Amino acid sequence: MESNLNRILSQTRHQLNGQLYKYTNVVKGWQYRWFTVDAQAGTLSYYLLDSSGDENPPHIVGSSPRGQVHLAGAAVCPSDEDSRTFTVSCASGDTLKLRATDARARQEWVDGLRAIAESHTQATNLPPRDHLAASDALGDARQQLYQTELCNANLARAIENMNGPLSRTDPDLLLLKALSAASTQCLHQCLSLLQRHQEIQDHRQETTGVF
Repeated sequence: MESNLNRILSQTRHQLNGQLYKYTNVVKGWQYRWFTVDAQAGTLSYYLLDSSGDENPPHIVGSSPRGQVHLAGAAVCPSDEDSRTFTVSCASGDTLKLRATDARARQEWVDGLRAIAESHTQATNLPPRDHLAASDALGDARQQLYQTELCNANLARAIENMNGPLSRTDPDLLLLKALSAASTQCLHQCLSLLQRHQEIQDHRQETTGVF
């Protein structure tokens, strides 16, 4: 695997380090992040950017990544919504929704990440696909939560733009808006707990070698 990874790293040295848009949530939307790939470790990391100055490229905030995912077992797929967006769905259940500057840049990222993911998947004793059902379920839950966020945002927008007999300051509407936001936040916390539980289970299985 060593020579294969060296070849991949050599071919994608420039493409797999740079700025990408990362989708955060309905409220924050798309945000610029600086992404780096460690082909040897099989990780994709991203950093915050300080866009307040005039630096080009923008200055990276801090020395530690804002987030990091392992590419072993990951699925890297172009999105149908446009020619720049793609997703990285990890074996852990984490999913990154990213957007490149153009279609060519997207293809370079997709090809490079797929090659590294494949190399590390082959070199790692990953459990069979049916044992990743829990991770798949977490991925489905994330998609449902995303739809819930959209509905919550639409509800809040509708209340803010209320022009009928009910005022947007109506106590019942304000209560509905607050309950909707609180419920969405609660779902986020529940999903985080489930993901943490799954990570603990995966670690135990890796330690014992029983899947």
